[in-house]
Amino acid sequence: MNFIVFAIAYPIIWVLSRLPMRILYIKSDFLYLLMYYIFGYRKKVVLKNLKLSFPEKSDEELKKISKKFFKHFIDLIMESIKAFSISEKEVLKRYKYKNPELVNQFAKKGRNIALVGAHQANWEWSFNTPLVLDIDVYGAYTKLNNKYFEKWIKESREKFGVIGYKTSDTVRGMQKNFNDKKQGAYILLSDQSPQPHKTYYWREFFGIKVPIHTGAEMLSKKFDFVVINYVAKKVKRGYYEVEFQLITDSPKEFKDYQITDKFTELTEANIKEQPEFYLWSHRRFKHRDKVPKEFL
Repeated sequence: MNFIVFAIAYPIIWVLSRLPMRILYIKSDFLYLLMYYIFGYRKKVVLKNLKLSFPEKSDEELKKISKKFFKHFIDLIMESIKAFSISEKEVLKRYKYKNPELVNQFAKKGRNIALVGAHQANWEWSFNTPLVLDIDVYGAYTKLNNKYFEKWIKESREKFGVIGYKTSDTVRGMQKNFNDKKQGAYILLSDQSPQPHKTYYWREFFGIKVPIHTGAEMLSKKFDFVVINYVAKKVKRGYYEVEFQLITDSPKEFKDYQITDKFTELTEANIKEQPEFYLWSHRRFKHRDKVPKEFL
């Protein structure tokens, strides 16, 4: 059954990915009208998230941000499809890096690096990172039930040099590289909402107490990673610029959760610059009524 699903979907995605971006954006405009005005996909979730995050904004302002988010969200789907066939030349033209030298200076010193980031603008095209960094780049991927799709997606994401590993193998892979003295930079998206029972730390995000992932901080201290924030900003439709922001090159000197705090503060500030390009469709505040007493 998995193969049948793959056999049906593969040629459709393959053809779409080879269309020019301008054609994909025409399709995106049409899909936006369907999703927003006909199906209303997650409209309530997005508006609720925005109201909680920006209580000072009017309903009209929030609605405008919501519409812009959905337009961008459909564009992102098309850009993810394009990723299967996009050339090195085109991806470097559309997805540029403002200051790769910040990362490369630590790479030249032999340091290992944690590239922490959020679901902002376009994170799917970050698979071109090895084209500008002088270090092996590792990226986690989620194991899929359909092994045919998993293999295809993994091959696509590795085509510019990213070394993929399953999320469940993250720590094991880092430990092996550390033992083998193999240098690397690890892409870690750290803004998802963890399950409360797996959470060690709660703090405010846009003024609301939420559970916070602390895995990146834990790994950085364990393996002495340089911690660098990775933020993508949308320049215009189909064009992005990535900026690297140093959090610390001495993680072991930080008290517990200080690195996590700094990352969260940077993420919030970056979102406020372009609120319409953050992934508001996920329920970031769904556990706000489950805050443990020690964090109230």
